[in-house]
Amino acid sequence: MANHKGFWLTEPSKPELSKLPTLPPKGITKQEALVEMEALGKRLEELLDLLYSAGQKGLLVVLQGMDTSGKDGTIRQILTHSNAQSLKICPFKVPTPLELSHDFLWRVHSQVPAKGNISVFNRSHYEDVLVVRVRNLVPEEKWSRRYDSINHFEELLANNDTIILKFFLHISKEEQKERLLEREQDVTKAWKLNVADWKERAYWDDYQEAYEAALGQCVSEKAPWIVVPSDKKWYRNLVVVHTIVESLERFEKEWLKELNRIGEIAKAELGQIPRE
Repeated sequence: MANHKGFWLTEPSKPELSKLPTLPPKGITKQEALVEMEALGKRLEELLDLLYSAGQKGLLVVLQGMDTSGKDGTIRQILTHSNAQSLKICPFKVPTPLELSHDFLWRVHSQVPAKGNISVFNRSHYEDVLVVRVRNLVPEEKWSRRYDSINHFEELLANNDTIILKFFLHISKEEQKERLLEREQDVTKAWKLNVADWKERAYWDDYQEAYEAALGQCVSEKAPWIVVPSDKKWYRNLVVVHTIVESLERFEKEWLKELNRIGEIAKAELGQIPRE
């Protein structure tokens, strides 16, 4: 299996997104990626079934990125290889009045995965140090304290058997423009049209700065960020699925051992049932 890891951040740093590529590395073609994706997809199905059956850990996948970066497309790719009963998609839109009446993590905590389950966040708790910062929705004194809260929150999840993978889908400003124009010209994508997307584009540099702060401050070995080159959708999907597969494979032996244990208990219980 080729090494399509993206760019991992596992400790506090000062990442410069402008220096990280948004295009795939040279030497890989779309056709090669699709062939590899077929094998990876089957492997992902096996591992997600093990995750569910063993019931020892939950999987949290966080998807963040600029508008048009491909969060929905990435979710569709994950869904293709997932067991519907164990997976939950959690889109985080503008907070409701009820949500605003609580702390900013209140609406997020209830959506984290139970053991054996998967939650995919389409946007996330990071919006509370991104859009609120860029658009001055709350004072800096308030949002600047949230980095520590996020770190404590993710540490809590990791310490309670949640595998955390946070993906930043990294696209160029030029690619975003092309995708926005494509939405205008393609009637099948008209439902995605949103004037706010063009307005938010005017804050591109501010968002890049906010993302660099979030990626640099809210990161650890147990809650890494993976910066995914996302100008090409096929490569974005390949990196995300490859990363999930590789991360779950570390627990495969442990989960198989647990399934064997469960099987032995079931056999013993069946042996005690009288047969007529």
